[in-house]
Amino acid sequence: MTAHETPAPSRERVQAILYTPIPAIIKQAFLAMAVAGFAVFTYGAVRGNGRAWQAFHVNWLFFTTIASAAVMFVAVQRITTARWSRSVIRILEGFSAFLPFAFITLMLTVFVGNTYVYPWWELPGTGVLIPAKDLYLGHGFFWARSIGVLGAIVILQLWYVWTSVRLDVGISPEGGAPWAAGIRAAMRRGFGEEHRELHSTHSRQGWMAVVMALLFGFGWCVLAWDHSMSLDPHFFSTMYGWQVFMGGWLVALMMFSGLVRWFNGHLNAQDLITEKQYHDIGKLCFAFTAFWGYLTFSQYLVIWYGNMAEETHFFTLRLTGAWTPVTVSVAVLTFGLPFFGLLSVKAKLWTPTMMFFAACSFVGLWLQRYTEVYPSIYGPLAKGELPLGKWELAIFVGFLGAFGWLYAQFMDGFPKMRVFLMTSPFRDEVQVPCDPKTMEPLPAHE
Repeated sequence: MTAHETPAPSRERVQAILYTPIPAIIKQAFLAMAVAGFAVFTYGAVRGNGRAWQAFHVNWLFFTTIASAAVMFVAVQRITTARWSRSVIRILEGFSAFLPFAFITLMLTVFVGNTYVYPWWELPGTGVLIPAKDLYLGHGFFWARSIGVLGAIVILQLWYVWTSVRLDVGISPEGGAPWAAGIRAAMRRGFGEEHRELHSTHSRQGWMAVVMALLFGFGWCVLAWDHSMSLDPHFFSTMYGWQVFMGGWLVALMMFSGLVRWFNGHLNAQDLITEKQYHDIGKLCFAFTAFWGYLTFSQYLVIWYGNMAEETHFFTLRLTGAWTPVTVSVAVLTFGLPFFGLLSVKAKLWTPTMMFFAACSFVGLWLQRYTEVYPSIYGPLAKGELPLGKWELAIFVGFLGAFGWLYAQFMDGFPKMRVFLMTSPFRDEVQVPCDPKTMEPLPAHE
């Protein structure tokens, strides 16, 4: 990332914009989208429409991987003790607001909509599956994994964001949306001397970030196996989980690039959010576009040259008939256009080009989630029979509305920047960590 240092702004300057509200019209629009989209889903679910549940699951995969990956990226900033992102990283922390909703909606799928989403649901115990998969996909074990793995990820990620937001609430005047007043009061309770709070929080976040990285990597592999790869119970790939959660990581960064620009204008914070940060985020978008392409092609290449029926049928299905245009679109939108387009420095800095490539990745990843779910359920289809229409569009609008409304509520409820780490006179002491009890510098590593 950038090696340039930005002079510390005054605390008063940052605090003056911390609680600038998001325009009410935006929040109302997102809420209307959520209500309309989930009304359509409820209508379909009550009538036993499988498409409604399947579109619900596609959008759950899409938005949940993005939200969870965004918080993981925040934790990576702690692991690397990054300074370049201090004024903008709260924009990604806001994605955590979607995680409780994601947990609830997954429980709805696995306990209520299971027969519509998981084609194997009636197979355990029938002898159709091999013994290992018969055990693994047993309903009790499946429910336990769904609750345990996603629950652990959500709890740890929300706890991490709490520790981060608490620092800024603790040194800022009361303000923000009334709904969060009780939470802000709880954060202030027991808040101590600034120097000690800095080091105790930094130390706590150090181990939390490392644990989160391990849990995120393993946990999302399990979730990808259970809620995406298992839809075709005769297919397996050792790289599948990585490819799923890194898609969410990539699109989280692409959304970050757009939100940073919007908040810069909305907060009138050009002295706090600079073009250097635009460029840094653009470089990350380019790098992880390349990494996503590497993972995707590597998975395909190994399956192709192995030429084993239990593996190749997965790609054969998606590259034939009605599924071909969607699969090709995934490669073009998520890798082809952004990779070659973001080679240029100017493309990363100029808002129209950056937003175009961010939109390409966004649409491309949604189509990838679609191809993870629908072909495994519907099988081979002739051209013109693609199940992509009003159900998928309406429920996408519902999830987008819920994601946007929850995000806006979070950003209005808490400080929009890390004012503590931006303005504290001790802020750079975290580069040489201290023992939070004695306040003595540690000899080498924490």
